[in-house]
Amino acid sequence: MTLLEGRALAAGIRERAAAEAAAGPAPVLAAVTATDDPATAWYLGSIAKAAAATGIELREERCADAAGVLERLDALSADPGVHGIICLTPLPDGLSLSLAGERIAPAKDIDGASPASLGRLAAGLEAYAPATAQAVIELIRISGTNLEGAHAVVVGRSTVVGKPLAMLLLAEQATVTICHTRTRDLAGETRRADVLVAAAGRAHLIGAEHVAPGALVIDVGTNEASDGSMVGDVDTAAVEPIAAAVTPVPGGVGPVTTAILLRNAVAAARG
Repeated sequence: MTLLEGRALAAGIRERAAAEAAAGPAPVLAAVTATDDPATAWYLGSIAKAAAATGIELREERCADAAGVLERLDALSADPGVHGIICLTPLPDGLSLSLAGERIAPAKDIDGASPASLGRLAAGLEAYAPATAQAVIELIRISGTNLEGAHAVVVGRSTVVGKPLAMLLLAEQATVTICHTRTRDLAGETRRADVLVAAAGRAHLIGAEHVAPGALVIDVGTNEASDGSMVGDVDTAAVEPIAAAVTPVPGGVGPVTTAILLRNAVAAARG
């Protein structure tokens, strides 16, 4: 079994993004947040560190409430000096990510939060897909797996990962099944997968009984364990003897997601 690390892939994406950023114009990325959640603060810090190393200016836009978030998104969308916008969760009560995403100009929606971006993705038109969904595709590519005609099973149906990832997989000519935590006989569905993506947000949901011999397993989950450590949706120790390759948590999808956000910010700046 191969442990499919994401750090080297992420470093390559950031290196290429830095070269493009240096050629100008200098990208400006705005991150809108309305939470003191420690996990969000850690994620924003990782973006800030990577952005600085890539030559991207990151502007943190803190808001007190839902109205403030919407006002800032409107203002940033209209600001010609801002090239990319991301809206971090959790959001204030009464405000969904899809509603917030509606206020992000599609040309600046580098994390695919806008329903317009998702609609264009579904129609096969040019749009920024959510960075995590893009990261999964990049990891599958470096694994050497041929998606054409392969059976891909995605466990998770969010608009951040599951649904857009299904569209990206279809664009790669895969046959796609979407499952979730209420799927009847989940193990029966996932054992049919050549490529299994776990993105349900439930620690160790996927065990040995869910994986076919030789399958590629991509773990998108980031769950806090009882000891404070981070664990994925996959019980990696249990699936290691069965899978051809599996991504670790942390160090798999996460670094690639951040790198793709930066790549998208550079692309948005260049128009």
